[in-house]
Amino acid sequence: QVELVESGGGSAQAGGSLRLSCTPSGYPVSDYCMGWFRQTPGKEREGVAFIYRYGNTDYADSVKGRFTISRDTAKNTVTLEMNSLKSEDTAVYYCATGLSLTCDHPSFWGRGTQVTVSS
Repeated sequence: QVELVESGGGSAQAGGSLRLSCTPSGYPVSDYCMGWFRQTPGKEREGVAFIYRYGNTDYADSVKGRFTISRDTAKNTVTLEMNSLKSEDTAVYYCATGLSLTCDHPSFWGRGTQVTVSS
């Protein structure tokens, strides 16, 4: 059974940093695309950052240059480093995977972790 457990998040001042981690059970993180998504009330969930099987990454334009996604195969963890935070980064962040080479249609989701950035 696939389970995604998120940790990290919390509150930060604008310009500050936070780190999110996601530890999946049931498979190695390097086998499939892993993604971070976020959602605010009244808005659709949006993809933020992705790391693919061969280590290449992709980011939403809104976070490029500020967020970094990485993985630690020894710990079987995917991490999202968030720097230069802005108030518009405030959202619930979700780790997800579709157990495929892309993150186009994730079918497994974590419970989400709140990130709040105050200006």
